[in-house]
Amino acid sequence: MLYANAPHLVHNMAFVIPNYSWWEGPFYGIGMKVYDRMAGKLGLSPSRVLSKTETLELIPTVEQDNLVGGVIYHDGQFDDARLAISLARTAADLGAVVVNYVRAVGLIKEKGILCGLEAEDVESGRPLTIRAKCIINATGVFVDEIRQQDEPASPSLVTASQGIHIVLSKEFLPGAAAILIPKTADGRVLFAVPWHEHVVVGTTDTPVPYHTLEPRALEEEKQFIMAHAAQYLSKDPTPADVLSVFAGLRPLVKQGDGTNTAALSRDHTILVSESGLITVTGGKWTTYRKMAQDVIDQAEIIADVENRPCTTPQLPIHGWTSAAIPEPHLQVYGADAAAIRQLLSENPSLQERLSPMLPYQSAEVVWHARHEMARTVEDVLSRRTRILLLNARASIEAAPKVAHLLARELGHDAHWEMEQVAAYRKLAEGYLF
Repeated sequence: MLYANAPHLVHNMAFVIPNYSWWEGPFYGIGMKVYDRMAGKLGLSPSRVLSKTETLELIPTVEQDNLVGGVIYHDGQFDDARLAISLARTAADLGAVVVNYVRAVGLIKEKGILCGLEAEDVESGRPLTIRAKCIINATGVFVDEIRQQDEPASPSLVTASQGIHIVLSKEFLPGAAAILIPKTADGRVLFAVPWHEHVVVGTTDTPVPYHTLEPRALEEEKQFIMAHAAQYLSKDPTPADVLSVFAGLRPLVKQGDGTNTAALSRDHTILVSESGLITVTGGKWTTYRKMAQDVIDQAEIIADVENRPCTTPQLPIHGWTSAAIPEPHLQVYGADAAAIRQLLSENPSLQERLSPMLPYQSAEVVWHARHEMARTVEDVLSRRTRILLLNARASIEAAPKVAHLLARELGHDAHWEMEQVAAYRKLAEGYLF
């Protein structure tokens, strides 16, 4: 569905499961045929069993000792941050008021019913009062903080699970196909996936008793990924080969003691409190649209507004285009790529790259500030481009240039630039292996 609604963001990716025992071919082959049947007409391409020769043609840098063959299947690949930006722009295109850097600090009730919230403009510190017929708490691992503002005695709902990834140069997996190991020592899959002309290797599943806006990879997680990467890649990566290491937190709905997060369901959960607060948590990117549909169905009831049929199954995402975009780094902008080319034409100085090691150009920073609500250097280098995740050291070197471009667009002075560069450097150093 997303493959049709956002072709500029979602691509067909071949995944190869290397087989090192004679029984793995039929075992995974049958499993993938069940996967094909479940996908039905939404499947991207049928799975099949591969010979050893075919496997090495697709993933030539996989470990060859005891390799007997493989199984190939297909799935969609997308850039999560770019999809989030495109969804926000789609909402704005349809009349939504989208804000950035506004924090909810309190709930407003009248006669026990939720009717608004107190918020803060983080940049200026200005307080805001927002009235609403319905409030949806969709804050990921932070949902319990909002729920406990509403009902202080509410038991915690979410267990946080941390996953990390390391990024390597493309030489570690030069082909177009990804490697998938269905089960590692901790019960999670391991994958090595081509991404933005680099290779992402992950992931772990580590229960963490805390959650933060900036999670950091634990030493044992880094060693786990490096050891497993060495087990399945013919060239063993060293710490010097790691261009970036990053972590993320999954909000998992608690079951039992929640200590084995790999076994917890990734399905989403919706709760409605007595005051009318709607909380949605759990889920994953691949089910985001269904999550939203289910939440809005509840919101229509709480807000007592007309029930309308959902249109998002066939709704084109902002940037939708069927036109070929020759520049790889502009493909994620879809139809907006033409406007960025226009910026380059009008001001040739914007053709300058942010880093000699990556294709991103100054014109993109201008675009991010004018049209994608970028307010900080981190916004640009982490969530509009992916430079921080692809090469943390290169992103640090690019920070002064980005700060200068943003300051010019947003009306800030040299002191702001210095503060931004210093703050960004401190952040990005945590992504160095």
